[in-house]
Amino acid sequence: MNLRAVTTDVLLGIAPIAVLIALWQAISSFGYAPPALLPPPGMVFLRLVNQLATTTFQEEIAATLFRLFAGFSIAVILGVTIGLAAAANPAINAVVRPIVRVLAPLPKVALYPALLLLLGFGHQSKIMLVAADALFPILLSTYYGASMVEQKLIWSAMAAGTPRGQILFKVVLPAAVPSILTGCRIGLVISCIVVFLAEMITSTDGLGHVLVTAARTFQAVDMFVPLITISLLGLILNGLLESLRTYLLRGFPEV
Repeated sequence: MNLRAVTTDVLLGIAPIAVLIALWQAISSFGYAPPALLPPPGMVFLRLVNQLATTTFQEEIAATLFRLFAGFSIAVILGVTIGLAAAANPAINAVVRPIVRVLAPLPKVALYPALLLLLGFGHQSKIMLVAADALFPILLSTYYGASMVEQKLIWSAMAAGTPRGQILFKVVLPAAVPSILTGCRIGLVISCIVVFLAEMITSTDGLGHVLVTAARTFQAVDMFVPLITISLLGLILNGLLESLRTYLLRGFPEV
């Protein structure tokens, strides 16, 4: 991808955000919404910069990121492992398929009260909620990616002397990587949403807790700060994952 194409993509990505901020500023400037409910964007971003310089707010971000990464990592490990196993073994597939069909459509936040009773109000319940929500897109992407590997690739590897026990890791897994990374990107977005929601429901720290605390004290500016922060974190993490995807798939024609 050349520099001009990259610049075009960046500008096209920034344009909708710029329009949204301009609309926000217009609504605030022309008095369509009271400043107590919708403060101007300049005031919010200035508050964000000031908050980012404080140790307290940095600790809130760290708590959210810890839960997000821990839950997402569990989801990746379980999703890839179970997905590959189900694609490779018909018996495992017969066990996993009905479980996925039952649990995948279930809103995982409905399990949060049970997780709170089992794991308490600390990190564990939030991490498990994130893992449960991010698991299924990763698992399904891994399964379908591994299932769609062309049989001739497996035959060619076996003809070249690759042991049958290594086919899964040397042929199937590399061929399924594009699909796995797509599932990971979806799971990462879900993780950002779920960890924020879990902290809003019950937490003593984290960005979701900051928002709820600001709402209870009617601090509109402080309500917008954690929202923008989690959005920026999601944008940065998605960009890092896209960079990893580009690096890992540099030999694939579509990249």
